[in-house]
Amino acid sequence: MAARKRAANRYYSGPPSDHFDGTLFFNPNGKPPGRFSDLLKWQVGGDRSKWPAAQPSPFHQARPAERVDGAELRLTMVGHSSLLIQTAGLNILTDPVWSPRVSPLSFAGPKRVNPPGIAFSHLPPIDLVLVSHNHYDHLDLTTLKRLKARHDPLVLTPLGNDAIIDQAVPGMRLSVHDWGDRVDIANDVAVHVEPVHHWSARGARDRRMALWAGFVVETPAGKIYFAGDTGFHDGTNYRLVAEKHGGLRLAILPIGAYEPRWFMAPHHQNPQEAVQGMKLCNAAHAAGCHWGTFQLTNEPIDEPARKLAEALDAEGLPQECFRALRPGEVWDVPAV
Repeated sequence: MAARKRAANRYYSGPPSDHFDGTLFFNPNGKPPGRFSDLLKWQVGGDRSKWPAAQPSPFHQARPAERVDGAELRLTMVGHSSLLIQTAGLNILTDPVWSPRVSPLSFAGPKRVNPPGIAFSHLPPIDLVLVSHNHYDHLDLTTLKRLKARHDPLVLTPLGNDAIIDQAVPGMRLSVHDWGDRVDIANDVAVHVEPVHHWSARGARDRRMALWAGFVVETPAGKIYFAGDTGFHDGTNYRLVAEKHGGLRLAILPIGAYEPRWFMAPHHQNPQEAVQGMKLCNAAHAAGCHWGTFQLTNEPIDEPARKLAEALDAEGLPQECFRALRPGEVWDVPAV
């Protein structure tokens, strides 16, 4: 039987590299996403914890300052992987999602159980948006449309995601990059695009057609690592960050959406692995994200925070050095 013809890449065309085969992106020495049969096995396998319909944050919605200058570094949790970073007079959003669901459908799919930690109308002027990849819980086109209309920020994202954004949000200012690229921003700030172990898709027929990435933001206040979404991958990418960037003031790392491990482990790290990642990338402080807002996987809603605390104790690390942030929580990250 002749091999089935591979579909053309609808988002990106370019020369092959160590993570692009000419059609699809891949994780070097890593694992591709699970097969559809594995997905079905997980979905019918049970063991899914029941989340509450609503889980309000213990923190009130924040009202951020317009700017934070100098060596200060302020982090405000919006929810899931959406955070506001304020330093050096710049306001940066990571993977912004203000929509009630993370799904291609407005009436079905994972629904948020707590409101965003910053009301959209209370956002300060947004200068830069980092979009790590195109999964719906990270790339929310409705939110990007709102940001374009109100703030007109620069959106920095890996290869291929520009095709998705540009079609839905015409005129959005886009800066599109491969792993290893450096992008100079204002105020002595630069963004480095770095590898993580993940994958991409908006539907069933576009798997791995757009690239995924993490970012190191180099600022006068120190370096900040936003890993986006990643599996631990034997710590490979954390070691690369340490070798390339030295010490980090802050790492923003995913700690949720990790069960069942047989299915999720290659692409979603657990809290214990996140602690190891913090140590390997040489970060003085870490903020835990990707938990407690949208139920994507099997673990209970509060388990990532509990497991993170246990992992820190097991490593003899102070609880304050790695915080599992909740919507509305504001953290003035200590200087190194």
